[in-house]
Amino acid sequence: MTLRALIADRAQALGFAAVGVAPVAESPAGGLTAAWIAAGRHGTMQWIERHVPAKGDPRAYWPEARSVLVVAYPYFDPTPATTAPHQGRLSRYAWGRDYHKVVRRRLEELWAAIQAEAPGIQGRICVDTSPLSEKDLAQRAGIGWIGKHGNLIRRGVGSWFFLGEILLDQDLPPDLPAMDHCGSCTRCIDACPTVAIVAPGVVDARRCISYLTIEHRGDIPPELRPAMGNLVYGCDICQDVCPHNRFAKPSG
Repeated sequence: MTLRALIADRAQALGFAAVGVAPVAESPAGGLTAAWIAAGRHGTMQWIERHVPAKGDPRAYWPEARSVLVVAYPYFDPTPATTAPHQGRLSRYAWGRDYHKVVRRRLEELWAAIQAEAPGIQGRICVDTSPLSEKDLAQRAGIGWIGKHGNLIRRGVGSWFFLGEILLDQDLPPDLPAMDHCGSCTRCIDACPTVAIVAPGVVDARRCISYLTIEHRGDIPPELRPAMGNLVYGCDICQDVCPHNRFAKPSG
């Protein structure tokens, strides 16, 4: 069994919805992030400003990186969100266990299998908190494409999944980049109650309910409050209306 075949087999056994490999190379993601910051669309997330180099090239984070293994871990729960006006609504991703721990544990198991098959290989596990441009890497690894709502979408699966990576110091055969299948659809843009999606794939965090209820420190602008309804932690509206999510299956 080749290393790639072992990775695919173990990833499936660990519950990942997809696994792919992206080559380490410079990417437009760094410049796009810099432009997003220059426009002030990152709000008060000043820590992102320090991460621009790694957004464009993983080697700015870990110089030994030669390839990036990217995984998608599903979290869809079909239980209808509350519509009671006196009850606060949480984003689906927060309904279960801390995904940082869940995904990391599974990546650690996958990493152990890789090391057993390829002694001497070095790597670094990343789950959300690293400065990498995860969605860009996932697109280049064939996992899915970045939708107009800024989330990653996988054809036949949807967008209800977390991403995780293992940076590797060896070259693995890369996957083909994923193609965009949003077409002319604008449902997510049209449905955003605070008009946070200012262009396809570009979200102004200062208007995004997820940012305002999770990352933002300070008062929420009064003009945005009525549109937020009972959303108190995150927001799934742009994903709820995405037609690709009709294929989503319960994660179990």
